[in-house]
Amino acid sequence: MRRRWIWILILVIVAAALWLSLPESPPAGLNMEEVETQGMPTQASGATRVPESPSMLASELNASGGTIERDLLIVDSVFEAFRTNFPGDGNPVGENSEITAALTGRNRLGLQLIPRRHPAINHRGELVDRWGTPFFFHQLSGDVMEIRSAGPDRVMHTSDDAVLTP
Repeated sequence: MRRRWIWILILVIVAAALWLSLPESPPAGLNMEEVETQGMPTQASGATRVPESPSMLASELNASGGTIERDLLIVDSVFEAFRTNFPGDGNPVGENSEITAALTGRNRLGLQLIPRRHPAINHRGELVDRWGTPFFFHQLSGDVMEIRSAGPDRVMHTSDDAVLTP
């Protein structure tokens, strides 16, 4: 009987120590979007890592001085982060607005890979290229997404389109 009480006492002490080690508030200088995504384990090549905060992951998307090729790589990295945080699910699916919704937090974890008010999201909730035209997302497989920009002429499937097929 005495041993049981000793073990219970040890468990209570360990639980209290763990509880006391938890931070009471987010570290200074972090916004809530960053806090919501930090500390979420993800799988990348068998390793556990913390995803980038939404403001950092897509911060250079459509930036002045950037290129459409760089923008396509950024969008592809957002899809990679999505696949990493939702192993086995693959890419988000649907039209541009549905995919953008999933990337901005309408997913089962509430994970925002792109801030909801990012300048690259238009009033219809679509992720747009640097000329304001919605990207075209073509799911080639569960984990391969072709990303197409209409280019400066803003017309899809013409010679100035920019396409990334990972």
